[in-house]
Amino acid sequence: MSFSFFKQFKPKTPAELVKQTRDALSALDDKTVAEVRLLDRALEEVDKNLLGMKQMLLGDGETEPSAELVLQLTLDTSKDDFLELLVQKLPNLGWEGRKDTVQIWCALLRPTVGTSQSVLYYIENHPELLDFLISCYENKEIALNCGSMLRECARYPTLVKYMLSSASFELFFKYVELPSFDIASDAFATFKELLTRHGTHVYEYLNTNYTQFFELYERLLSSSNYVTRRQSLKLLSEFLLERSNAQIMVRFISEKRNLRIVMNLLKDPSKNIQSSAFDIFKVFVANPRKSPGIITVLAKNREKLLHFLDNFHLDKEDEQFEEEKDLLIKEIEALEQVLPADTHKS
Repeated sequence: MSFSFFKQFKPKTPAELVKQTRDALSALDDKTVAEVRLLDRALEEVDKNLLGMKQMLLGDGETEPSAELVLQLTLDTSKDDFLELLVQKLPNLGWEGRKDTVQIWCALLRPTVGTSQSVLYYIENHPELLDFLISCYENKEIALNCGSMLRECARYPTLVKYMLSSASFELFFKYVELPSFDIASDAFATFKELLTRHGTHVYEYLNTNYTQFFELYERLLSSSNYVTRRQSLKLLSEFLLERSNAQIMVRFISEKRNLRIVMNLLKDPSKNIQSSAFDIFKVFVANPRKSPGIITVLAKNREKLLHFLDNFHLDKEDEQFEEEKDLLIKEIEALEQVLPADTHKS
């Protein structure tokens, strides 16, 4: 008696998975009504093979992934523009297919011991993929998927350097204020990663694009959206206080325009925003080498600032905060004789 009917299914090789997925992705180009059945079949084939690739890279919950197969799949996905096709077709995939694509992308970019970084090299040589992923924040169906893929890319200095220098980076100033809270929050998370992950490249970008960047950033700080104002102010404090950005900080706290923006935020109805603004304001005041313009603004607003500080308290006791506030009060009080007697207006 033959039992060939029950013979075990032979798993696909990495090369087979990649080829069959590529073929099925290419078939998704057909959008005529007459081809709906074929399109459904191609989409089903894509989903099946993406699941196979994910299990090959991450295991299936019962068996651990084979290092040899992981290496081969990593190499195979880096050939013949497979990754470009996969990314470009992301909008055509269903929910499961998109989810699996994100997991595959992240797994391929996190090589383990003995595996290859060929996927990283591929993206470095095809940076337009990063521009495409950034632009996908405008597609609500795949925005969050692409955000996860971008933040995985942000682990690598070379990819961050490209994204910061790309014209696409300015799109984040729009995306962080999109109507969808989930998408705007995700875009801000990616924006933050790019501005805080790799200090050297962030400094190079800010130093080269200082004026343009802070003109755009000012809009976020003055946004009518409370979440945007709060997140942007907190992020500003984070990247300005990074040691690698010390020169950027010196330049920032020497400009009257920036001090006025921060002083306006001290008047914000939100205590959280006031507190974050205070963290930046104290750097302006405590700076031992204040520019003449900064001294003038502080002196002109001396009484208002002293009144604000006298009445500014945190919701909980903080000894360091009180010490800092006392120091600022003394610094501002000492400005009494700075301005000529006939000087007025802030």
